[in-house]
Amino acid sequence: MTTPSSTGHAPSTRAWRNAVFVVFTLSGLDIATWLGRVPSVRDALGATTFEMGLLVLGMSVGSIGGLTFAGHIVGRLGAKRGVQIAAACLTAGMVFAGIAVTLDWGFAAIWIALIAFGFGNGLCDVSMNVTGATAERLGGRTIMPLFHAAFSVGTLAGAGLGALAERFAVPVALHFIVVGIVASVAMLVAVRSFGDERVGAAHVATDTSPVPTPVSRWAVWAQPSTLLIGLIVLGMALAEGSANDWLPLAMVDGHGLSNAGGSAVLTVFLAAMTVGRVAGSPLVDRFGRVPVLRATAVVAVVGLGLLIFVPSVPLAIVGVVLWGLGASLGFPMGMSAAADDPRTAAARVSAVATIGYVAFLAGPPLIGFLGGHIGLLHALLIVFVFIIAAGLASGAARESSRPARETSRSARETSPSARETERPARGDQRGGAAPSLQADSTAPREHESADAARAGSDGSHDAR
Repeated sequence: MTTPSSTGHAPSTRAWRNAVFVVFTLSGLDIATWLGRVPSVRDALGATTFEMGLLVLGMSVGSIGGLTFAGHIVGRLGAKRGVQIAAACLTAGMVFAGIAVTLDWGFAAIWIALIAFGFGNGLCDVSMNVTGATAERLGGRTIMPLFHAAFSVGTLAGAGLGALAERFAVPVALHFIVVGIVASVAMLVAVRSFGDERVGAAHVATDTSPVPTPVSRWAVWAQPSTLLIGLIVLGMALAEGSANDWLPLAMVDGHGLSNAGGSAVLTVFLAAMTVGRVAGSPLVDRFGRVPVLRATAVVAVVGLGLLIFVPSVPLAIVGVVLWGLGASLGFPMGMSAAADDPRTAAARVSAVATIGYVAFLAGPPLIGFLGGHIGLLHALLIVFVFIIAAGLASGAARESSRPARETSRSARETSPSARETERPARGDQRGGAAPSLQADSTAPREHESADAARAGSDGSHDAR
């Protein structure tokens, strides 16, 4: 039997996946565009370090707001609409901030613009991770680390454009207007290829799982698995964020490198992160999330230990490479784990991302405070502890679909009637059908027409 979902589904799934790559890349570009012009913003305002910290706080407040409301927005309207709203906020915030800087509208105007920009960033973060996890699930292989690698590529591109803009004294307003509008228009074009991640939830909702449907947006915070996945993301986000904020200074103060040398070591770390995300996808497919997360936590701990405790600069750089490789998969795998159940994906990704963002908010000042008393290298011991905690919590990220696949395989091996329907199921898998649709292929024949009708509904949504 051939279902409608087995015809024409693969192209739409491929387009969906490629669109998610575009959104991740542009999200990184937007963030790095602001970060790359921070020196010009400081000079235009004549701001102190404390005042610049307040500007960053404004963006952080907006980001937390975006993360908090993202569960409701994506759960009610879908990830496609979430990205559209986020693109509007990102454009408005970036353009208004650029104009405020260039026309000297003052600190308060920039602060308000960055709240809007941060809100768009937080909402986009949850939306693209939810739809990315669904595209990953339908595609049948791990691609979430590749999405986050695309984000890293976007940040590198944004940083490069920012450096060029600084070099040629491009006005901040012109830079932000061009990048903000082009990036948001490209996002709006890309999301037209998104499927509806809520279609998969309709199939999952018919199983015998004890999870109620619908689930309260706040109830997921009471689930231990949400908090444990949040701990994984928190630990690895702290590992990533602390390197971005403090690694150059730690190499300068702790290992005696020049300023240029410290910046070069940060580039090594970012490159290792990107390589780890690209190489990690096939490893996760082969060994599963939990073993890979535990192994990468060990690698990160070893690398950070070399950096902190070994005085040799070459060995410290080796440690930085290991640190980057080890920290590369925690955040994307945490997002995938949070989105395993389509019924709670938006709410759980929002909750887990909020927990992870605590690392970006509280981590830098905490490490800076400790560094002022015990030195930056030894202050990084707090990162060391949280990476270990993330590794110990890795069991919470176990794939929910693996047991289902094992059960389905066992059923096919023991049931002649199931073997007769094995071919269509495999066809669906090649076409990118969800695991739940594969399981439907083993149902009794009297239910085949109902299954086909549901599959047809999936196909129509994907075609849109």
